[in-house]
Amino acid sequence: MAQQIVFRAEFFREGDLYVGLAPELNISSFGETLHEAKHSLKEAVEGFLEECETMGTLEDVIEEAGFEKKGNQWLPRQPIVAELLTAG
Repeated sequence: MAQQIVFRAEFFREGDLYVGLAPELNISSFGETLHEAKHSLKEAVEGFLEECETMGTLEDVIEEAGFEKKGNQWLPRQPIVAELLTAG
C-alpha cells in the first residue's frame, strides 16, 4: 500500500484480555497484554485495508469512514470537543 492510513485506536480491559478498537473502521481485536492487543489491532486493520485495496474499494471505504487525504496520508477526522454525557 503506497499510502498511509492513520487511525484512532482505543483500548479497554475486559476480564483477563485487552480489547482494541478502531472506531471509524469498526474493527476490533484483542490480546492478553496491551502490547499484544495493539499488535493484533494493527494487523486486523492492515488486513482489512489490503482486502479493500484488492477489491478496488479502499478510497470509497476510507472516505465513507470520515478520513481526509493529506499528501500521501489518510487522516481521521478530529473532534472539536470530546466529552462524556449522561442520558436518562
